[in-house]
This record gives sequence, C-alpha cells and structure tokens, in this order.
Amino acid sequence: MRKFTCLLLFLIPLDLLAQQFRPVQDLIKRRVPWLENQVVFKSLRSGEKDMVELQSQGNKLVITASGSNAAAVGLNWYLKYYCHRSMSHMGDNLAPVSSIPAVKELVRIEAPAKYRYALNYCTYNYTMSFYDWKDWEHELDWMALNGVNLMLTVNGMEAVWQNTLKQIGYSDQEINDFLVGPAYTAWWLMGNIQGWGGPMPQSQIDGRRILQQRMMERMKGLGIEPVLQGFYGMVPSSLKEKTKAPIIDQKTWGAFKRPDILIPGHPDFSRIAGIYYKELKKTYGKNIRFFAGDPFHEGGITDGIDLKGAGRSIQTEMQRNFPGSTWVLQGWQDNPKQKMLDGLDKSHVLVQELFGEFTNNWEKRNGYDSTPFIWCVVNNFGERPGLYGKLQRFADEVDRIGKSPYKDLFKGVGVMPEGLNNNPPVYDLMLELGWRKDHVDVKKWVAGYTKYRYGSANKHIDVAWQGFLETIYQSLPGYQEGASESVFCIRPALDSKPASRWGTRERNYDSIKFKEAVLKFAKAAPEFINSDTYQIDLINMLRQVLANDGELVFQAMGKAYQEKNTGEFTRLSGQFLDMIRLTDELLSSHPYYQLNTYKAQALSLGKTKEEKALNIKNAMMLITYWGENIRTEDNLHEYAYKEWGGLIKDFYLVRWKMYIDYLQDNLQGKNTQAPDFFMWERAWVEQNLEVKPESQTKSLEQITAEILTLKTGIQ
Repeated sequence: MRKFTCLLLFLIPLDLLAQQFRPVQDLIKRRVPWLENQVVFKSLRSGEKDMVELQSQGNKLVITASGSNAAAVGLNWYLKYYCHRSMSHMGDNLAPVSSIPAVKELVRIEAPAKYRYALNYCTYNYTMSFYDWKDWEHELDWMALNGVNLMLTVNGMEAVWQNTLKQIGYSDQEINDFLVGPAYTAWWLMGNIQGWGGPMPQSQIDGRRILQQRMMERMKGLGIEPVLQGFYGMVPSSLKEKTKAPIIDQKTWGAFKRPDILIPGHPDFSRIAGIYYKELKKTYGKNIRFFAGDPFHEGGITDGIDLKGAGRSIQTEMQRNFPGSTWVLQGWQDNPKQKMLDGLDKSHVLVQELFGEFTNNWEKRNGYDSTPFIWCVVNNFGERPGLYGKLQRFADEVDRIGKSPYKDLFKGVGVMPEGLNNNPPVYDLMLELGWRKDHVDVKKWVAGYTKYRYGSANKHIDVAWQGFLETIYQSLPGYQEGASESVFCIRPALDSKPASRWGTRERNYDSIKFKEAVLKFAKAAPEFINSDTYQIDLINMLRQVLANDGELVFQAMGKAYQEKNTGEFTRLSGQFLDMIRLTDELLSSHPYYQLNTYKAQALSLGKTKEEKALNIKNAMMLITYWGENIRTEDNLHEYAYKEWGGLIKDFYLVRWKMYIDYLQDNLQGKNTQAPDFFMWERAWVEQNLEVKPESQTKSLEQITAEILTLKTGIQ
C-alpha cells in the first residue's frame, strides 16, 4: 500500500505537468506541426518572475518554463532566433525548417515585466469587429508566443448589459436603443455613444457571448488573464426617466448622445452594480481578477460629482463582488483624474500609460501618485495605414523607467494600438522588452527581426532596414498621432488638412532617403518571391513611396490652380489621378490589402441574413464617414481610412475625379456647384455593400518597377 501511495504521488505531478503545457503543445500542432515531436516541456520553479530556459538534449529541444505563458515565449524565442520563423498580423513565416537547429548552450529568458498587456478598446473594432474563431485562434496564439499575460477581453458584453437592463425594467426595444452595432462597441463601453450602428440581433448577441467564452477558455490555458468591463456608473441616457437617483447627463461626444453617469455612492448605484456583476459572473465566471472601465472618458462631465468618493464607491462595488480584483485605468489625457485616484486603494489599481511614444505622465504625475502602472504605446489611431514607430524610444523609455525612482511601481509594458494590422516591428519589440533585462539597441535588434520576419538574412534587406530606422522608424521628439497620412485619402480640397481630424500629412523624415531604402529592399525580391511576409512588406513600402510622391504632385497641382495655369493643372492633376490608380493596382496585387477581404470577413461572420446586412453596413461606415450624420459635427470621417485595393479605385479616386472636374470647370469660367462629399460618402456606402470581382492585370514585379522609376515631373 505504501509503495502504491508513493507511486500515485509520483504520477500526479507528471499528469499536472502534461496538462500545464498541453495548450502550448496544441499551439505547436496548429502553427508549426513540423516541431510537434521535437519539443519536450519541463516545469521550472522561478519565484515571482516568469522564466523559461532552452537547451537541446539529444535531438530534442527542452523548454523548461515557469508556466504555459513562459513556455510559449520560449517556443517563440526558438522559432525567431534559431529557426528564423515568426507569426504576425501582416503575414506568417512558419514554413518547415528541414534541419532543426540545436541550442547548444543553456539560454535563460526572464521577464522583468510582471504584466505584458495587450489591446485598446478601439482594437476590438478597428481590427477585430468581425473576427471569427479562426481569427481569434491566430490572435491568441500570437499573444501567447509574444508573452502577453493580461489582455482586454470585451467581445461579448452585450449579453451582460442586456440581462442587467431587463432586471431594472427595460423593454427589448429600450435595450436595443442602448446597445450598438458590432463595429462600434469600443466607444459604447468607453461611454461615448449609445445605439449607433444597431440594433444588434439576438442571434448576434448570443454568438458574441459564446465567442467570448471560448476565447476566455483558450486564454486560461495559455496563461493570459482577461480584463473584463467593470461597472463604473455608465447607464442609458433614458434611465433618468425611470428613477429619481442622481444621474449626470453626459451630453454629447461629437454628434453622438453619450450614455449618462449614475453617481457612484447612491443606493441605486450599488443595486445596479450588484446586478451587473452577478450577470457577469453568470456569463463569464467567478475567477476574474481584472476589470477595465474609465469614467468621464474624453470630455465626460464631472460637475456635481465628488470624484474621490465616486472612485472609492466604484472600487468598493468591484471588490464586494470580486474580492481582490484590480481596477485597470487608462492613462489618457487627464485620466485617471487625480481626485478620483485619491479615493482608491492603490494596491488594487493598475494604470496604463497609454500614449507612451509621446507622454511621460508616469514621471510628471509622480508614478501616478504612487500607483502601480505599466508603460504602453498606441502607435496608430483608427488603424490608419502608414509606416511609423519610435522604436528606439520604446527601448530607451522602458530602460529609463526601470532605473527611475518609480521602478518599484513599474509593473510592465503593453501594446494598446487602435488597430493591429500595421507596423509589426512595433508590437514585436514592445512585447519583447517585457522579457529583456538589458537596454536594447534597436539597430542590433532589427538584424534579428528581419531574419525571422523573412526567413533568412539578406544584405539588401539589412541595408534597407537601417535606412528605415533613420526615416519611418526614427525616434524624433514631438507630438504625432500615428503615421503621416496620404493625400490620396483626404476629403478633396486644395489645403494642407490631413485625412483625419487629428492626423498629419507632414513628413518628419527624409522621403528621398526612405525611397532609396525601398529601392534596396526591392532588390531582394527575386530571393523572396515565395515569402508572404516580404511581399506584404514590399507592397506597404511601395504604397508609402507613392503616397510621399503624391504629396509633391498635389502641392504642384494646387500651385498651378492658384496661378490659373490650366495646362499645367491639367497635366499635374492627370498625373495625380494616375498615381491613385497605380496605388490601387499595387494594393490589389495581394489579398491582404483588398477591400474584398474585409467585406468577406464581415459577411462570413454573419450567420443570418440580418447579421450579414448589419455587419457589412457597420464595416463600410467605419472605414469611410465613421458615423456622424450632422454636417456641423463631421469630425470623424476618414478617422479609420484604409488604403485598400478596390476602396482606392471606387471611393478615393472617384471622389478626387469629382473635385478635379469641378476645379477644371472653375478654370474654364463655368459656374459649377462644388461636390457635396458629405452626402456622396453616405450614399456610396449604401451602394457598395457587396463583394465585387477583382481584376488584376499587372504583376507585382511590373508595378514595383513602375513605382520606383516614376517621374513626378516636378523634381
């Protein structure tokens, strides 16, 4: 009996060990099945910090890790720096390696960052509005490989709100008037809008709940903790008609009526918070340790609210329902407000320095008044295209914080882009900084990046990327909300306004030097003809060259118009339109950059005719006029513009032709009415809700040669 008991004690840890690393073994089967029988996992006791060790033993790679998340990081480290393989949001490079590389010396990787955080509310719409399970599987595998262990998870909050509102007397119609469409949930949860883009069918509410549950189950196995939406007092603006509880009307966000705020501390606040958290537990489980939710986001009204008491009440209800949980707050603009922080138990708060590429509020606000914080980057707004990222600043600032007086409050790093489908080195580097102790020299780091991005080293690529670090990826000081924008995508006008309200068309880098780097990059094309990641990046670099040159032609075109030089205006405007056509041909050469790919994703996620119609309408609104229907409040058009094949030709090119024809009439003395783009854009969306046939006549090689030899006629 004693021997049998000892045998059981011996077997139990082995079984637990197998279960612990099974999710990572499954990840190997999904992504790199050629490694399936080549990797052995072992458990490592590492104290508080996540840690992983790599070393070959015989013909096997042994990954010894503190948990499944660390094990996935170890796997990724081996893939990147030994096999030269990687995943990304812009193509995967995961082809089999014929001879498995050996790790001869023990490699130990330890995470100085307790938290490696991912996702902005906006990412759930600009990137993930129409993700199905296959998309989420890819996403979560990428997150795990890159060491993310804390992730915003708000895909299915409609079901929680629906059940909460039913219990306080709301009808189905009233609930529909509050919930939003599938492409607008971010701004609803942040308290900016209500009702827009809906109503969401019950089948879709149920489907999003099931998808969120499935996500959370996968995340648990991969060591990624979810951050769910907490209750901070946001309520439908119609609630003030149903109760005498003190409610602060939050007025508008742009043209949208905002949800109101039920003042925390009132008995009705506690009552509704209790219902909300009960429904959250029922839907997504009891073991949730992190909650997001930012009162008064982007101009919320605080008059009449005791912020210190409000913060304390919000946290009290959170702790009452989920003892020991942490409130995750965005460090964005003046949030979290200092008076609200004053009322909190800071041992249960985590602040995100959201816009780290520009801000240093962790320093200016004295470690957010001694509150644990993480340092994050946004890097893009609206998932607008463009090559951009202050890579060396990321490395420098993380290193500086780690050596500052606030180092003990510094709990990690994060990526909080409004959209993920751009600039892959930004996300790779930022998350890898959570696993590096030493200061990173990005010039050296990028040599490893290009090998694992494209599969092998290449002298042309190496030279090109050093040029990219000196141009598009340089770390200049100064404020900038994302990449410089394309003149092809502005609402046509002869002025210097950007495409989006808060963007810029200025180039703060040497565009000639950048073009020379792209020429170098293109020379590697014959060697990487079968590399999807190389093809995707080459198209993106060439797109940027065209956008840069287009700005020059546009300026000359505007000058010719002002000087009433009809002949020169005709020549330059013709060239400008030809460059837009060439951009469309370039982007249409790969499915990644095609509007049809996005349309098909939105339509295929819909399980019913009603869902499909709602999805495609939401999708097309978001990337064009966004949603506002009041001319005086039309600030969001092009906020999420995309440079996609099909969209360039059918939307931006047509719009520019309308405007140039109008200018031509003016030069000829004709009294023509200016185009009404406000109405045209909305009508265009209604007329373009179907997938259209693709037509491609030129190869990428032909288009590349045409772009790189293009003469603007003004140089």
